[in-house]
Amino acid sequence: MAEAADFQGTSPSPARRWLRRTGAVLAGTPLLTGLLQLPAASPAEAAAPAAPRAASDDGSVAVSVDSLTPGAPAEGDTVTVSGTVTNKGKKTVTDASVGLRVGSLLDTRSSIDTVAKNSDDIGSPVGAEIDDKYTEKFSKLTPGVSQPYTISVPADELDLGQDGVYDLSVTLTGETSDQPWEQTLGVRHTFLPWQPDEADTKTKTTFMWPLISTVHMTAETGSDEEQTPVFHDDELAEEISPGGRLDRMVALGKDLDVTWVIDPDLLASVEAMTTRYEIPGENADDKNAVGGHQAVAKRWLTEVQKAVADKEVVALPFGDPDLASLAHHGTSVTGSLRHLKEATDVAAGTVESILHVTASTDFAWPVEGAVDPSIIKVSTSAGADKVITRGDTFEGGRDLTYTPTAPRPIGGGTTAVVADARLSTVFDGDMTRASASTQAVQRFLAQSLTLALQTDRPRSVVIAPQRTPSAAQAQTMAEAIGALQDSTWSQPQDLTAAAKSEPDPDAGTEVPPAAAYPKSLRKQELPRSAFEQIARTQDKLDRFKVILSNPSRVVTPFGRALNRGMAASWRGRPTEAAIYRSGVETYLDTLSSQVRLIEKSDTKLSGRSATIPVTVQNNLVQGVEHLVLRLTSTNPTRLEIDGNAYEEQPIAVSGGHSQSVKFTTNANANGRATVVAQLYTQDGRPYGQPVTFDVKVTEITATVMLVIGGGVLLLVLAGFRMYTQRKRAAARQAEEREQENAADAADADAGDAKNPEASERRPTQESAPDTPEDAPEQPSDPAPDTAPESADPSGTGERVDR
Repeated sequence: MAEAADFQGTSPSPARRWLRRTGAVLAGTPLLTGLLQLPAASPAEAAAPAAPRAASDDGSVAVSVDSLTPGAPAEGDTVTVSGTVTNKGKKTVTDASVGLRVGSLLDTRSSIDTVAKNSDDIGSPVGAEIDDKYTEKFSKLTPGVSQPYTISVPADELDLGQDGVYDLSVTLTGETSDQPWEQTLGVRHTFLPWQPDEADTKTKTTFMWPLISTVHMTAETGSDEEQTPVFHDDELAEEISPGGRLDRMVALGKDLDVTWVIDPDLLASVEAMTTRYEIPGENADDKNAVGGHQAVAKRWLTEVQKAVADKEVVALPFGDPDLASLAHHGTSVTGSLRHLKEATDVAAGTVESILHVTASTDFAWPVEGAVDPSIIKVSTSAGADKVITRGDTFEGGRDLTYTPTAPRPIGGGTTAVVADARLSTVFDGDMTRASASTQAVQRFLAQSLTLALQTDRPRSVVIAPQRTPSAAQAQTMAEAIGALQDSTWSQPQDLTAAAKSEPDPDAGTEVPPAAAYPKSLRKQELPRSAFEQIARTQDKLDRFKVILSNPSRVVTPFGRALNRGMAASWRGRPTEAAIYRSGVETYLDTLSSQVRLIEKSDTKLSGRSATIPVTVQNNLVQGVEHLVLRLTSTNPTRLEIDGNAYEEQPIAVSGGHSQSVKFTTNANANGRATVVAQLYTQDGRPYGQPVTFDVKVTEITATVMLVIGGGVLLLVLAGFRMYTQRKRAAARQAEEREQENAADAADADAGDAKNPEASERRPTQESAPDTPEDAPEQPSDPAPDTAPESADPSGTGERVDR
């Protein structure tokens, strides 16, 4: 942006100040004449006739300006400057004196930057010292010791001329043992804005007051009816407690004319703290600690409600998503823009329900206001038509000698609201030191006045500071805004009004190309893998919610957690961001796994048909429905499920219960058949892990029955044949014995007839020796031998059983 070479529309210098300066010059003429008549001075002394020469050691005393009041003095005010001087050298300083010097008029914004950069350079030019009576003297300054000073000077004694910003220096002069002459040993340059009269055309200034924090809530909630929220830390309680960062932001902002820019996630998180909330213990086995800052949370929300009651409120998308990261790495991942739209849709409702005010959602705020065409496209994709950018990354326009007004139409009905870079970044850095804070306030006022004096054109200036100012930065900002609101050249304006103001026709409207996007910011962006993980988690959530009887218990906390996963606050913290996103996905996996199939061992199936039970377990607190359980046989030719390769049955299980489902099976052959049980959602997508088990079929089929029957029949027939054969053999043996007995009897009768005494000596059958009566008879035993003593050979028909 071009700098103004001079001031347009500046007020003329008062006549009396011109006369006073002229008199001072005339009064100094005799003194200069006397000096010329003195003996020749050393070259070092001759080089600095207007002020003591600088110390050869480049400033051995540190000078700080810890307070300057008022920051922009008016006629009749007394300017008071206070701070400390510290001897940081090795020599004691004697005859030390602290005084004020008013330097030249700084007529460009870049000249203010130069002075600020070299604010402690003792070699930089300084003006003439004010009257000696407005000094503070020290007899000596011991090395390493600090001494406070306070100097008060009436503004009329400062000899300020035309309106503008003056270089105000605090210098310390003194002597050292090795350099026993008066010299400048330390200096501190600051700025003194001067415009005592009201400006004809005031600059309309908008200060954005951000109420944003980092991510604190997780996706996890308790199983109770209230769904007790779980925070991953208790740092938010520290921020909203008295004296905390966010507490100071509210306390300071309530008395300022600012536009509140709020992340709805912050409000939702604090509201969650107003009731019971939990924080995970340090160890995994620890029970969650119950947060105890309910009263603090309620008080803070009440204070915010009071502070914004009559102020403009701009609601960022929920979670303050990183628009640049989304544009550069997320748009190629399906569903990423969906999260931005959801975050925008819930923003206004969240703010209204908690703060009871209507918030605008028309503004998008990329990190540090850096944009390129893709960022503009993403920023407006969710409905915003105004993008807050910053002047150091947005073209200001050619040949402009002034800072143009903030709104720039960039096409497509979109307005780029270009915040002033110098005013927006002046509060960066450590503001805990009073000297740094004072310097920032004076620099802010100096830049604002110099900008106002550039032209008579009516302009709207927007200031977009850092997203999460520290408590010290907030204090400094509040001091600067308070001084600006009391000034004669500026008046406050809402952000919406600034965006609607008349654009400058000469201002640049070309969006910077992608190559111009700052590399330092690009290095901090969320990677593509982050958006891929968010998309993967969303896909799991979509599959999970369709089976729930009350899906809002899951959809709302996880939806907001996914918004937080792409927050701008993760910049510079890639490890923490990855841990948070993984925690969300892991917890969703844990919940999803609570609805599962119970593992089954191998099953034996004896019989042609039987039923196989499969159990579904639901360990969630709510019921599940809209599920289908499918049982599939991988070998339907051996084992069929209800006559087919698979069978499906609808499932509905109450919370904390299990349900067994029976499937009818038919066996066609013996052997093993692998069976797979799988849950499906109603749209046919698999849910959870399948359960696989084997079924061993042991059914006796018809063919086997025929074979066995045939074998039994053959055995029966063989046995019958053996029985008949044995029976016939026994009959033949009995017949043969009868024939033999008959023949023997006939022979005996014939012998008796010849010898009658022989028949008397032959024993009868009853008296003949026989086997004992108690001997068991075996079926195979031969008939008793009726002639055991006979030596005759056996008859020809005798058979021995084997």
